[in-house]
Amino acid sequence: MEYQYDKNADCAYILINKLPYAYLEEIDETRFVDHAEDGTVIGIELLYVSGGVDTSDLPYEPEIGKLLEEHDVKVLV
Repeated sequence: MEYQYDKNADCAYILINKLPYAYLEEIDETRFVDHAEDGTVIGIELLYVSGGVDTSDLPYEPEIGKLLEEHDVKVLV
């Protein structure tokens, strides 16, 4: 997993797989999951990261939570 953060946009992207993008799944207005054609998760986009991130309902929830904490992002559960 690769963590990328854009301070100006206050958003993060977690790259999970380097597969071609096929479609987007919107979990809510601040959390989005990119998928490959076969449904494999490619990455997760998180908005308003500085306020903390709700990891519930995210794929790879435990791993995502740990990665966010490693980057000093508050995890909301």
